[in-house]
Amino acid sequence: MRKWAGKAAALLFWLAVWQLLALAVNNVLLVAGPRETLLRLGELMEEREFYASLCFSLLRIGAGFLAGAGAGILLAACSHKMPAVRQLLGPFMNLLKAVPVASFAVLLLIWWGSSFLAAAVCFLVVLPNLYINTLEGLANTDRQLLEMARVFRLPFRTRFFYIYRPALRPFLAGGLKLALGMCWKSGVAAEVIGTPSRSVGGRMYLSKIYLDTAGVFAWTAVVILLSVLFERGFLFLAERFFAWQPACRKPETASGERSAGKRRREKGCTREEAAEEYGGQQEKKGVEARHIDKSFPLSEDGESRYVLRDLSFACGPGEVKYLNGPSGSGKTTLLRILAGLEEPDGGYAVMPETVSMVFQEDRLCMDCSALKNVEMITGDSRRAAEALEELLAPEDLEKPCSCLSGGMKRRVALVRAMEADSGAVLLDEPYTGMDRETRARAESYIRKRLRGRALVIATHI
Repeated sequence: MRKWAGKAAALLFWLAVWQLLALAVNNVLLVAGPRETLLRLGELMEEREFYASLCFSLLRIGAGFLAGAGAGILLAACSHKMPAVRQLLGPFMNLLKAVPVASFAVLLLIWWGSSFLAAAVCFLVVLPNLYINTLEGLANTDRQLLEMARVFRLPFRTRFFYIYRPALRPFLAGGLKLALGMCWKSGVAAEVIGTPSRSVGGRMYLSKIYLDTAGVFAWTAVVILLSVLFERGFLFLAERFFAWQPACRKPETASGERSAGKRRREKGCTREEAAEEYGGQQEKKGVEARHIDKSFPLSEDGESRYVLRDLSFACGPGEVKYLNGPSGSGKTTLLRILAGLEEPDGGYAVMPETVSMVFQEDRLCMDCSALKNVEMITGDSRRAAEALEELLAPEDLEKPCSCLSGGMKRRVALVRAMEADSGAVLLDEPYTGMDRETRARAESYIRKRLRGRALVIATHI
């Protein structure tokens, strides 16, 4: 009530200022007061042509906005995926931002006439705004979550709704608010210039010709009301879209073995040769690394530091291998090579076609619940709930992960890795943030859910 009272008080204040200005001028041809404007609006509302003008203007401006928004989002997605497209479209989008709306309107009026002028102008005004904001949102997508999606083979539908969409939300919200306001201003201005039949801008221009100042004020009030209602309605639908959490489909699984990274030795080794040396049995779910080398540059002059040097090990189906060592010893780097996220400088590794992983970071979709994060992997919310209840209290399953403690997030990440249908499991510091009792439960859960897969655990202990 206090909020609405404040808004009403502000509205009454500006109505009073308007009325005082009209009294001070004392010339209805120059400034029509609120009373004259309201009376003229009532007269207009009795005309059938009034509603036809509203509908056609709404159709033109709405179509231009939707076309511009759709094209901007689609072109931004293409530009994000293909740098050549981004370079090609960059000058064009900068040109659209710089050219005045009046120039668009005059040129399009010469080329196309007045029928589609408002829709075309709205399209050209909205297009660069949504393109730039969408491209910025895609560039700010969490790279760690994208790596997680790559390892777990999340389908595009899941990646779009739970990784890209949250990243786009703040950028699209700002872009939509700006574009919605600008499209109505530019659309009505285009109608005033082109004066198409049955249009708000055309009726406003006729009011100006006949010195009907009250009519100009009345049509302006109608434009403001339509703009506000259109913006509120569209933003309401956008919020519903951003809040919608559709069911997740199970990631696709693949059979056979793959080579991680370059999968080569310094002497050279093809994928077929690596598979033959490993044993050539694609049904195996073991992990093997041979002569892995990995270095990182320390300076621009080419100096490098090796974190892995001639490392070899094997972990057969159902076996558990621990990678022990201090921070910086290359444990995480090795797991990333095994998962296919890093390229080895030398050597090769042969892995099952699918792996699951607990990363050094939790890499959860923080706006989603623990249940939804695991459902992304299982494709089945019931199965996800049954697995989570072994390590989390039932009341914590529906909480957003951003509201969970560090140890609880770690347990969600662990359940996600163990419940994935993978050929091997890689765990990087899986017990971080867990006390002794919780860790014992987690270890018991891992043994129960291993299902004969190779398990590699990186730990300080």
